[in-house]
Amino acid sequence: QVQLVESGGGLMQAGGSLRLSCVASGRTFSYYAMGWFRQAPGKEREFVASINRSGGSTVYADSVKGRFTISRDNAKNTVYLQMNSLKPEDTAVYYCHTPLTEYNNYPATGPDDFWGQGTQVTVSS
Repeated sequence: QVQLVESGGGLMQAGGSLRLSCVASGRTFSYYAMGWFRQAPGKEREFVASINRSGGSTVYADSVKGRFTISRDNAKNTVYLQMNSLKPEDTAVYYCHTPLTEYNNYPATGPDDFWGQGTQVTVSS
């Protein structure tokens, strides 16, 4: 069974930085793309960033482009989200995601994909 465990969330002032981590287990990590999504109170879950299985290709939502960086370490089964220049509107629960199959269609997701439990990020003004 695939498990995704996020960490690194917390409270930060606007302009600060945080790094989220997501450790995956249960299958060969390097075969699959990974992504980050977020959900703010009262809003739908939205795509933040994705990275292909080798780490050579990344995609970002316009709202975070130039501020956030997604990366992965296949030796550690871990994907990261470095968040700089944080804004109050970045406040949300952040979720790690990986598709069921080796084919991904980010930002779209499938009903049988895998999600972490989420980590809260709160940015104060």
